Amino acid sequence: MNQQAATSDDWPGKRIGLPAEGPRSIGRLGRRLVALAIDWGFAVVVSIAFFEYEAFATLGIFVAAQVVLLITANGSFGHLITGMRVVPVTGGFLGIWRPIVRTVLMALVIPAVIWDADQRGMHDRVAGTLLVRR
Repeated sequence: MNQQAATSDDWPGKRIGLPAEGPRSIGRLGRRLVALAIDWGFAVVVSIAFFEYEAFATLGIFVAAQVVLLITANGSFGHLITGMRVVPVTGGFLGIWRPIVRTVLMALVIPAVIWDADQRGMHDRVAGTLLVRR
């Protein structure tokens, strides 16, 4: 464990009872960006193959993949590859409405780039979810 992180008085997720690092710690910006690039890349490849890279088709593929994979696997391709998953703040089952709300807000972009001190985007706060490390 990093000595600096072990002695720090504050870290993202501390206020909601999450560890500073390791499993169940908040997924950090670098991992999030790589996961987003993987997911968007998947949507682009499918869009090029079937929809002549039409912008709304690409966004629709991205949204559909996010919702389906969050409901079935608690994470998108990018999340799973980068070692993260989406969980409800309260614990338990993610359900169906949380992935839908989270993804629609993320597709609007602005909610996803407004962050709090725990590095949670507004899309996660509204949906009551956390993006954590596995």
